Amino acid sequence: MLARVAQDGYVFAALSPARRRFVMLMAAMAAVVVVVVTIVVIGRATSGVEPVPQGSPGPVLLVPGYGGSLRSLEPLVARLRAEGRDASIVALAGDGTGDLHQQAQVLQDAAQAALSRTGAASVDVIGYSAGGVVARLWVRDFGGAQIARRVLTIGSPHHGTSVAELASEAVPGLCTGACEQLNPDSDLLRMLNAGDETPEGPRFVSIWSTADELVTPPASSELEGALNLSVQSLCPTSQVLHRALPADPLVLSLVVLEIGPALPAVPTSADCRVAS
Repeated sequence: MLARVAQDGYVFAALSPARRRFVMLMAAMAAVVVVVVTIVVIGRATSGVEPVPQGSPGPVLLVPGYGGSLRSLEPLVARLRAEGRDASIVALAGDGTGDLHQQAQVLQDAAQAALSRTGAASVDVIGYSAGGVVARLWVRDFGGAQIARRVLTIGSPHHGTSVAELASEAVPGLCTGACEQLNPDSDLLRMLNAGDETPEGPRFVSIWSTADELVTPPASSELEGALNLSVQSLCPTSQVLHRALPADPLVLSLVVLEIGPALPAVPTSADCRVAS
């Protein structure tokens, strides 16, 4: 072995300076490849989350926005039930303005109850406004990754909203709980958006409007790794505002389509004409 090392060292020293640099560069690149492959393999082996089967839709849980109003989601529940889906609205803790982690636990409890009641293997979750952030927290930290087939968000401030930021600055101490957590620079959103915004488990879809006046900028609703659908990408003249999203005919049609048996897909402009 020592003789071989000595021989290899002699051969390397005999190379021209240019060839030695080339050999060293190739060795360094090979080492980088080995490290990257090792990290990927270890990451896959330790993630511990299998993609949820997509072929059999289960019950649908709808998560309200800031304030927890159930009424805003009633048109969506009615449409889903008309399509034959088992759909219900999750009643958030308190007045729905408190800590979003607490609301994520409420969603976990509701999901487990829905699975027990129906015998289904998974649930579909629709989060409106801040409810979409709750759904993502649930997937990331509260067990949702194992039982969520689809997570669809509507007008959700995934990267915060300047409305919360302005509220914090205008009246210090008034914007607390969920309001503070929806500030673009909040600890919660920095944690939630660090690394993979759409972790393994469910398929993610985000529906939003460029005319949204409460999620500002509106593109805060886009999620890396999700199917992102702005209303205006299908209906360019639409001016649907934040509060009208859950009752908008096109949004209703998109929700039914994207949580159906088929995998999420980009609709065509014909869907705008059908929904109008």
